[in-house]
Amino acid sequence: MTDPQNASDLRPKRILVLGATGTIGRATVKALMARGHEVVCLVRPKAGVGGALTPEGTARLLEGAKLRFGEVADPVSLKREVFSGEPFDVLVSCLASRTGGEKDAWAIDYQAHSDALAAARDAGVRQMVLLSAICVQKPLLAFQQAKLAFEKELIASGLTYSIVRPTAFFKSLAGQIDRLRAGKPYLLFGDGRLTACKPISDDDLGRYLAECVDDEERHDKILPIGGPGDAVTPIEQGERLFQLLGKEPKFKHVPVALMDAIIAGLSGLGKVSPKLRAKAELARIGRYYATESMLLLNPETGRYDAAATPSYGTETLFDFYARLVKGDASVERGDHAVF
Repeated sequence: MTDPQNASDLRPKRILVLGATGTIGRATVKALMARGHEVVCLVRPKAGVGGALTPEGTARLLEGAKLRFGEVADPVSLKREVFSGEPFDVLVSCLASRTGGEKDAWAIDYQAHSDALAAARDAGVRQMVLLSAICVQKPLLAFQQAKLAFEKELIASGLTYSIVRPTAFFKSLAGQIDRLRAGKPYLLFGDGRLTACKPISDDDLGRYLAECVDDEERHDKILPIGGPGDAVTPIEQGERLFQLLGKEPKFKHVPVALMDAIIAGLSGLGKVSPKLRAKAELARIGRYYATESMLLLNPETGRYDAAATPSYGTETLFDFYARLVKGDASVERGDHAVF
């Protein structure tokens, strides 16, 4: 897939971006501005990982974009700080719950989006580009159900929509590199071939999201998207990292049954402890990603189909691994890290 239009031929639009301080949000803001759009970002006064970003730091991070400081989860703040007479053509959301836990998911993945959609419609916005996730194809978890609930609401809203469902992200697949550098084994669930994915880089995904604003072929559609190259399994990811680090491959296989036992124990204790109930949900999220491929799901066969999963972009996961090992890239997992 290629850029549908030359950026110089586009009519500039005024675009509000939610979730702009995350790595994908930043890439999307950059891509939107590169295409000539005026970008306004709603950000928290203390944004970033653990609220460490000051307004000045956020301004440096999103250089060139206009900032409005408020709370996206507060509909009063949303209307006061953003939709108080300012016109926007498009709403773009890269917003996601931090942990995927049940409470957080319904507050952010559904309710905050629902409130933003309502405010945008009232303000005359006629288009929305939504960053969702490919895992909602098989919704077994709270955050997937929350995302699907909002997807349904957006489709029924009357706005022109593009719902983008990316596969795995590079930062989600690079969390073990420090273990390997320390001489520890690469952790695999099962035999390391239970799942596969076609991960996409932040920059490639940011460009894809930005292009959805103007590409009419992507309007009013659900758009699964992966990165370039073949699908890769966890054992292939580990082998490549060992190769790049110049180390002999060493793997530790974790039985899926062990995860099931942990989930069962936490679920039982969660009946009397909200904290343990939340941990059980996080464990279920971990098991899901350990046993389900991040590829297009064929509803007729119930199988994941790598060949049918659309590809986009230029950077492969292994390109990123090479840059990471050389020190030319870093892993910024932040508030969204599950493991």
